[in-house]
Amino acid sequence: MREEPAGSSLPLPDREAVLEHAAALILETWRSFDAARAGQPLPAERHLALLSESLPQRPGEGIAALDAAADVLDVSLTQARPRFFGWIGGSGLEIGVLGDALMASHDVNVALSAGAATLLERQTVRWTGEFVGFVPSADGLMAAGGTLSNLTALTAARERALPGVRYEGLTGHRLALYCSAEAHYSVRRAAEVLGIGGRSVRAIAIDSNRRMDPGACAAAIDADRRAGIVPVAVVATAGTTLTGAVDDLEALAEVCASREVWLHADGAYGLPAAATQLAGHLFKGLVRVDSATVDAHKWLYVPKACSVLLVRDPAALEAAFSHDESYVPHTDREDVHPVDRTLEYSRPLSALKLWLAFRVHGAQAIATAIERNLRQARLLADLVRDDPRLELLVEPQLSAVCFRHLPPEHMTAAAHNAALAAAIAADGRIMLAAATVDGVPCLRACIVNHRTTEDDVRSIVEAVLELGARVSRTR
Repeated sequence: MREEPAGSSLPLPDREAVLEHAAALILETWRSFDAARAGQPLPAERHLALLSESLPQRPGEGIAALDAAADVLDVSLTQARPRFFGWIGGSGLEIGVLGDALMASHDVNVALSAGAATLLERQTVRWTGEFVGFVPSADGLMAAGGTLSNLTALTAARERALPGVRYEGLTGHRLALYCSAEAHYSVRRAAEVLGIGGRSVRAIAIDSNRRMDPGACAAAIDADRRAGIVPVAVVATAGTTLTGAVDDLEALAEVCASREVWLHADGAYGLPAAATQLAGHLFKGLVRVDSATVDAHKWLYVPKACSVLLVRDPAALEAAFSHDESYVPHTDREDVHPVDRTLEYSRPLSALKLWLAFRVHGAQAIATAIERNLRQARLLADLVRDDPRLELLVEPQLSAVCFRHLPPEHMTAAAHNAALAAAIAADGRIMLAAATVDGVPCLRACIVNHRTTEDDVRSIVEAVLELGARVSRTR
């Protein structure tokens, strides 16, 4: 019988040299994010050729493979660049990047008890709750993203509203969820997955501040109950994706408390702003919600994916998810594993990058960075308001700014701003999102990057005016 070779069956040749080269590539990448670049390069022929190759059958060279990967990433859209304002995403905080590398090297699974790693995750959840001002006794867990955090919370809410539904199914019951008309689609998606049904999500009207109307929400709950429909939860949005509006948590808590309905706050984007002097007042009532979602890979700056679900009563999660299988041993009733509180079995230690961010930078510095983004959004709103060629559509509550370039007489606003959005994307100096507010096509900038400066914000107006004039002349 052939003797088995010692050590790994997949050794990395020149491991130390490859690691040093990877570190150099990462440092070069970070330096490239320190200032904006002139434009966004597109994939060239060499990239297309590389990415159409067939499956490699023979070993390749590690340094060459890393160089190829870095080359591909350089022509990919990355939200880490200081003038990427299009979507709400992380900005690759450096210590978080290193945390991901260290985490992946150990490859701990925090589904079952994983020793100190499990304690680290729980500490990170507590720190996050303390940072945003959640109820001090709360617990929770990490998840792969805000969609999964929302789904997890609403699964617990469904079990509380209809005990035993996880085992028996809906068995003829009709259920409903309630949220702002501008809530994230993940709420409707959760309703679809949970058997509640997308059409059973009540899109509650918004007020002049784009917040869910508490009176209309209460009326919808009462009407459903009279019709025999079980209210599962109200989902308040703590920073809508479109405009950054924050629902009135205090008023909604009154509605839910008097009706014994679960209140969940989807703060995936906006909830970190609760830690700031400038916007903290918008989140009054947070201590009264049953659960809340915070995506650290958005406005806590760490790399994707790193979502935190905060819950007032972790037993509600256990009621919805705990199980006893031969491969998930429980020695007694108090022996609860993380997987007893969530859908996920393969759970990387995503908490590590956020834990490191808090330890290295401190909560005060992170809150100050968020407040800088808030001030930058106000600066952009002022610049738009002061220019007669532009129109501010919504006064920003957080860091999302929706505005439009006024069209020439021979063009409709819709056609002009659609053409302008395409021109901005092709130009590549800045990245903005096309959006629609109350039926009005517009541009949307969301500032959630620790690298963004006031000069970067001013570049938005400069580019929009230049390209808007060009589009007006050519159409």
